[in-house]
Amino acid sequence: MIRVLIVDDEALVRSGLRLILSAAEDVLVVAEAADGAAAVAAVHRHRPDVVLMDVRMPGTDGLTAAEQLHALPHPPYVVMLTTFDEDEYVHRALRAGAVGFLLKDTPPTELAGAVRTVAAGNAMLAPTVTRRLLDAFDDRYAGRAAAAGARLDVLTDREREVADEVAEGRSNAEIARRLGTTEATVKTHVSRILAKLGLDNRVQAAILVRDATHR
Repeated sequence: MIRVLIVDDEALVRSGLRLILSAAEDVLVVAEAADGAAAVAAVHRHRPDVVLMDVRMPGTDGLTAAEQLHALPHPPYVVMLTTFDEDEYVHRALRAGAVGFLLKDTPPTELAGAVRTVAAGNAMLAPTVTRRLLDAFDDRYAGRAAAAGARLDVLTDREREVADEVAEGRSNAEIARRLGTTEATVKTHVSRILAKLGLDNRVQAAILVRDATHR
């Protein structure tokens, strides 16, 4: 079972997410929280695999809570619940270790799949939300291109190819098909890329590549 914590200051939103996720046989909502401080406490108490976290909440907001969770020895996967008018907060959340974003109006049929995706260790880069959010920050962080490019120089040519595919939001299976290799090989390349670059997840790798290429 994938253990999920739902964090949102609106009880109606929490109830709706719980109802949707409860229909999935492999997902268990272990707790709810109404702000970031309660979320951190709930993580210590219930040890969820995935945290669905609202960005804006009174008291301790979702960004602060994400940063606190990322500092834990064994942090859960954090997915931010957002709307596009909150773009200014996204980069901070990604740097804090969030593995993706969901719009609050995500179709119910996609919600459980999103939870499974992040629980398996994959960032939610591909569908619309994160790609558009990353694109929104390209101009603001264009000055990092040279430094980002220098960091990427430690990668082999093949690793750089894989990193470029990750930046496009493609899954391991999609990358394997495009590069003519196996999914296991791609997974190994991704692990080496993260280790060489000192990164925690694919989202951070995608940001670095986009900073370097300014795209």
